[in-house]
Amino acid sequence: GMLAGGNTVVFNPHPAAIKTSIYAINLLNEASLESGGPDNIAVTVEKPTLETSNVMMKHKDIPLIAATGGPGVVTAVLSSGKRGIGAGAGNPPALVDETADIRKAATDIVNGCTFDNNLPCIAEKEIVAVSSIVDELMHYLVTENDCYLASKEEQDKLTEVALAGGKLNRKCVGRDARTLLSMIGVNAPANIRCIVFEGPKEHPLITTELMMPILGVVRARDFDDAVEQAVWLEHGNRHSAHIHSKNIDNITKYAKAIDTAILVK
Repeated sequence: GMLAGGNTVVFNPHPAAIKTSIYAINLLNEASLESGGPDNIAVTVEKPTLETSNVMMKHKDIPLIAATGGPGVVTAVLSSGKRGIGAGAGNPPALVDETADIRKAATDIVNGCTFDNNLPCIAEKEIVAVSSIVDELMHYLVTENDCYLASKEEQDKLTEVALAGGKLNRKCVGRDARTLLSMIGVNAPANIRCIVFEGPKEHPLITTELMMPILGVVRARDFDDAVEQAVWLEHGNRHSAHIHSKNIDNITKYAKAIDTAILVK
């Protein structure tokens, strides 16, 4: 988006992603040259640190700063004295009501959740569905969208591994579903893309933003209860949320209640 607007970009990626970032930046520059554009429309540093980040934020030739991460980096961006775009934590719920195309909703949610193994902070992190369609939704998730239905024992093991010591296990972040299952001793079929289970909204794998292809499904009594639970799960981050519904009144009610920067419907 930044390049499409005619800008050049200096990246200060996370140190753990430097190899991938350099590869992507090289691809961008190659594409620019091949189309007759300039070189170095995107650049980075070999060893990104907090210090290199501070240099970029204070540089006189950088008028706009865009950053994602925890509250610390977002606060730094917004207090830099420059124009800033900051995105912090999120836990986007996907609400499904009884008017939705349930089959399509299942496919769309899994496609969103599994893209880049759920690393994007706007991706679906959990599902809140009205009780009358939960069973149908679970059916399509498992039978048509390559989802693995985790047992209670497997859920407990996943919780122990993914949230080791009550904290997000970085070794699990961005891993594919089969790798996560292998960590708890499950040899899943090659087609498995996502891990699903039904549980209460307070379940650790549901209330925590995991950034892994794990989808907890929360059963709601009715639409109003679904909205209430989805708002609770978003934790007031005002980040992103999703809804699958054909009822305009329901979509509007949800949008007003959850009040996120991004609402996908």
